[in-house]
Amino acid sequence: MLFKSIGKLSLNIYIFSWDAWLTLVNFVTPNRKVGHVVPRGVPGAGCKWPEFVAPKEGDSRCACPALNAMANHGMHSTYGKNIKFTEMGNKIQATYNFAPTFCRFVPGYAADYLRKNYHKDTFDLAEINSRPHNGIEHDASLTRQDLKYDPDQDKPYLPFIDELLDSATGKDADGNKLLTIADLSRYSSKRRSEARATNPDFTLDTRHKMFGSANSSTMLTIFGGRIADLESILRHERIPEGWEPRVIARNGLTFASFNGTVLKVERGIKETPVASEGRDSLAPLV
Repeated sequence: MLFKSIGKLSLNIYIFSWDAWLTLVNFVTPNRKVGHVVPRGVPGAGCKWPEFVAPKEGDSRCACPALNAMANHGMHSTYGKNIKFTEMGNKIQATYNFAPTFCRFVPGYAADYLRKNYHKDTFDLAEINSRPHNGIEHDASLTRQDLKYDPDQDKPYLPFIDELLDSATGKDADGNKLLTIADLSRYSSKRRSEARATNPDFTLDTRHKMFGSANSSTMLTIFGGRIADLESILRHERIPEGWEPRVIARNGLTFASFNGTVLKVERGIKETPVASEGRDSLAPLV
C-alpha cells in the first residue's frame, strides 16, 4: 500500500510538472489554425464528424455529456462498453483538445475509484455514474437530476438544461448568445440551493463542489460558452456539424489554464436559503 501511494504521488508530481511546462510552451508558440484544431487522420479532422447515432436499449451511457457525445459519434465504443482507460485519454485529447496531462490524469482517476487497473482494464460508461456516488457523478449537476431522483444518470434532464441556456447574458461580436462565468456561477448557486433544500440525501463536499465547477467550466472553455453549440451537446449529446474545439492552444487546455476559469466560477457561487416548506413540490419529477 505504501509503495502504491508513493507511486501515485510520483505520477501526479510528474503530470502537474509536465502540465506547467505545456502551459509555458502554449504561451510562446503559435496556436493551432482555426478549422484545423482536430489533428489529421482522426474523427473530426477538418470539422467533419462521424455520423450521429442515438443510443439504443442496452447501450451504456453516463452523466457526462461530452463522453456520451463521443459514444454517439463512434469515437469510442458506440455502445459505450469495454472502453480501455489507456485509449480514452487519447480520444478525448483529439476530440476536445484537452492537454495530454489532463487526458492522462482523468482516466487514471476514474480507474482508481472504480478499483481497476489503468493499464489493463476496460470500463462501461454507466460504471462512472454511481460507483461510488460522488465519484464523477455528483449532486447539484447542471444537466442531471440528483442520484436520488435518477439512479441511472444516463440521460440529460432537459428542464435544467433549458433553464441554464436561457440564463445566458453574454453575446459575441455577431450578437450570438454566450454563457458567461457569472451565468454559470449564478445557475450553480440556484442548483445547489434547491438541491440542498429538496433532496434529503444531498451531499456536496468541497472536493465535489470544485469538481462540479470544473465540469461546468468546460462549457466556457472547450465550447466557448456558445449557446447554439451547447444546446446540441447538452440536450442531444451530439457534436454540432462543422464544430471544433474553441481552445486552439498548441498543446491543448492544460490544468493550469483551465483552473483559472474553474476557480472564478466556484468563487462566484453563493448558495441562498430555500424554504423547506413544499419540499416535495420542489423536488424534480421522476
